[in-house]
Amino acid sequence: MTIERVALDVYNFVCDPRNLAKWASGLGDARKVRFAERNKFGVLDHWVSAGSGPEVYMPMRVFPNGDGAEVLLTVFRQPGTSEEKFAEDTQWVRRDLEALKEILET
Repeated sequence: MTIERVALDVYNFVCDPRNLAKWASGLGDARKVRFAERNKFGVLDHWVSAGSGPEVYMPMRVFPNGDGAEVLLTVFRQPGTSEEKFAEDTQWVRRDLEALKEILET
């Protein structure tokens, strides 16, 4: 399998909404997620809405690296979010990304 193929497999898994519940625990049923249009650049940017308040923009990329792929997700600290809450949010995202890694490596 080529390096590009691995990154494409990761991209296809992540952008499939049916797979979100398998790895993205923070995106439960109460939240809506909309992804950027499919593209050949590995851009998985998405917007998350809990129904009240503005959508939260989450820049995300998948790109080839060595024998596999890397997933990069940026978490912006939202206005009015305490340092403690932001730390909790980033830990939650870390756990979700670790779950994604485990799924994709098995």
